Amino acid sequence: MATKVIMPQLGESVVEGTVSRWLKREGDTVQEYEPLLEVSTDKVDTEVPSPAAGVLLRIYVQEGQTVERGTLLAAIGRPGEAPDAENEPVGAHDPIPLPVSPEEAAANGGVYVGHVTPVVARMAAEHALDLSKIPGTGRNGRVTKKDVEAYLEIHKDVPVGAQPSPLTSQDDLPPWERPGSGDLFKPTVEYGADTQPSPPAPLPKGEGEKGRRLEGEAMLPARPRPAEAVPQGAPGELVALSAMRRAIAEHMVRSKLHTAPHVTTVFEVDMSAAMAHREAHKPAFARQGVNLTLTAYFAAAAVAALQAVPYLNAQWTDEGIFLHHAVHLGMAVALDEGLIVPVIKNAQDLNLAGLARAINDLSNRARSRQLKPDEAQGGTFTITNHGVSGSLLAAPIINQPQAGIMGVGVVEKRVKVINDAIAIRPCCYVTLTFDHRVADGATGDAFLQTVKHTLETWS
Repeated sequence: MATKVIMPQLGESVVEGTVSRWLKREGDTVQEYEPLLEVSTDKVDTEVPSPAAGVLLRIYVQEGQTVERGTLLAAIGRPGEAPDAENEPVGAHDPIPLPVSPEEAAANGGVYVGHVTPVVARMAAEHALDLSKIPGTGRNGRVTKKDVEAYLEIHKDVPVGAQPSPLTSQDDLPPWERPGSGDLFKPTVEYGADTQPSPPAPLPKGEGEKGRRLEGEAMLPARPRPAEAVPQGAPGELVALSAMRRAIAEHMVRSKLHTAPHVTTVFEVDMSAAMAHREAHKPAFARQGVNLTLTAYFAAAAVAALQAVPYLNAQWTDEGIFLHHAVHLGMAVALDEGLIVPVIKNAQDLNLAGLARAINDLSNRARSRQLKPDEAQGGTFTITNHGVSGSLLAAPIINQPQAGIMGVGVVEKRVKVINDAIAIRPCCYVTLTFDHRVADGATGDAFLQTVKHTLETWS
């Protein structure tokens, strides 16, 4: 009897995944526990091992398809064996109907009754959309962000506030947005509460498409301009967007242009004390199997600063500023195809050795694609060490819905004046980019003062 390959539960909050790549083809021999396919959930790619040895008889879910946990992916059995009829997914060869039809909406009084995420609610309010007229491709027929974007693209010439005719056929959707694709999974930044900002206020009269002025802030575009098409015949090549690059782009644009007014403050830190401590204790840490890097010191200093200034370990909501009691510290890790932010959960409970061990483990598994999706979710504050590539100074973009991100520049020897004498000290620039809705300049400076004091007085 053939063995079923089922989409696994990839994490507590991960309900869907996309088959990004099959490592075996139909007819290939596989060994038990041998990697069979890769499943993508936003930035994290997870290998799914074969549950049995045999031949890959049939693949039911093709690359690029998004399915829920528990979905039948493939069947494995003996050479020449046919998959059992009971292994066939229900409706596997049938066209997928639209979950929400105009008739069904009418039956509910023309009101959409499905689950609405905060981002979909914001988009619907901003564009004055009737969600009952948009076919939902998400779980249980819910309308997703991608559904709204496809709907807006098709009806881009309809004035805001007007109600265009509903989509009634799968053919009305772009191929990549037809039912069956759905959302990849729940957003990596959900904390169980609606934390999206309120819909933007109408543009002041006369401003038009020139932009939206925020009090005390520079002019921001009301809506990002669409990317210009490459001139026909232009020399060069088009590099297709990976799921990770597309997710990063969307997340950064949303954070910088649509959500948080960014402010950056910069401090210079003398790393003499921390580096002396590291040199003295590296051998002892190595005997415990821990590579003691300077990143652990920056992480410890950030935790101390977040405990001293809790408004940076927070997030903005329309009801108020939510202060997180636990510090879940995100550590940006550069990969060939983009950036991923694994999270050290409850970092406030770890000493220097614990932080160093967690940093080693998470960064190594991130680069080898062995992270679990849950390990890149739930951060309350992020550190990015851009100095590893030689960068002196940077103003990183906030990882929403967090309130701040700390950037660390390269550590290098500099000439300093200490007690009216010239000295050479290893120094670096540390930046804090924070959400000006949550904190002001004095709060941001207090955070970096704690970071600076912690590192410069390390003993």
